[in-house]
Amino acid sequence: MRTALLAWDYPPAPSGLSTAAREIAESLAARDVAVTVFTLDRIGMGEAGGVAVRGIGLVPGSALARLRLWGSAGHLAAPLAFYRAVLDAHARQPFDCIEATNWYAPAAFLTRSGSPLVTRNSTPAAFTRGPATSLRDRLDGRTADRLERWQARGSDGLISNTDDHAARIASLYGIPPRQAHAVIGLSLPPDMLQRGRTAPYPDAVEAPVRLLFVGRAEARKGFDLLLDAAALLGAECEAGIVPPFVVDLVGVSEADLPQGVSALARRHLRPLGRIDAASLAESYGRAHLVLAPSRYESFGLVYQESLAYGRPVVACAADASARAFVGRPGAGLLAQEATGAALADAIRPLLRDPDLRTKLRARALAASGAFDRARLGSETLALYERAIAAARQSR
Repeated sequence: MRTALLAWDYPPAPSGLSTAAREIAESLAARDVAVTVFTLDRIGMGEAGGVAVRGIGLVPGSALARLRLWGSAGHLAAPLAFYRAVLDAHARQPFDCIEATNWYAPAAFLTRSGSPLVTRNSTPAAFTRGPATSLRDRLDGRTADRLERWQARGSDGLISNTDDHAARIASLYGIPPRQAHAVIGLSLPPDMLQRGRTAPYPDAVEAPVRLLFVGRAEARKGFDLLLDAAALLGAECEAGIVPPFVVDLVGVSEADLPQGVSALARRHLRPLGRIDAASLAESYGRAHLVLAPSRYESFGLVYQESLAYGRPVVACAADASARAFVGRPGAGLLAQEATGAALADAIRPLLRDPDLRTKLRARALAASGAFDRARLGSETLALYERAIAAARQSR
């Protein structure tokens, strides 16, 4: 089988979508699928992990690069670039299946390309945007949402990460029940699982207690809750109620911190910005626990990464994935409400009690590794076969 996989970026680019794309591609390659990744974050051909990587980045000053700067219509630039590149490659050697993320609909123009199309759903763009503050923002959002809906409804098969995620996607995009829709969890790189399981845990009485946040400074990730909790616990630290602590912020730069962040919170925050895979591994290795207070995750790779390293997770019960992957195995503690005070209540006992951290570490390690490449590859291929059959029937 030959498959085209459309990705916004690809390793070594440090992002959740990039990591997911590599896991999908290499899990399929391990099952003798010829995978070509089309990615917008570079220009030129390459190979990695048995996968052909074709960079189709927009050349500065080109027509598509200029189009991308336009409001609303700019969302068409990337789908057009993917459309041209995939059809060009398909004409020379046909693809049996095309897969793309739903996020901002890179395959919007490939729904009638002649090859079966599979859309693998991450968090929809509508769930990642902040409030629209201008007419342009509203038009941009509306265009992105319509393109995602168009791609999803025009796909021959859909993949979501959890049952809750599949239900949300079906409701948001208006997916008919007859459309092939599989629930397939993402894997972690085997080397990360190995590093995590062998990484030593920081000294239980080491000061300060090191907390880690991995993500963007946005409301969906619960970053506002983290800032509020850091301020509350910072005041308690000064009063001697909780021990000294520091929060490493991966993916968050100094410029991402709100101007109004309190001095009490700021003293405990260490923005690291975007870092590479090796630095991320070091950050997990230094951490006593991980803060992941997302209000919503389509899957939550940060949960799986934390479990792989045996780091207790403090998450938010508002997120179904947190309830399933953290709460159910007891691999951490859940804030019962999406508030800074509730998050602080969940963090506080872990700051105070090294024995509790050690106990939850053991549970985290026991819960890790539930999703591997063998399972990801086999379940993805099964959905591809359903999509190919559906495409043949419809045509």
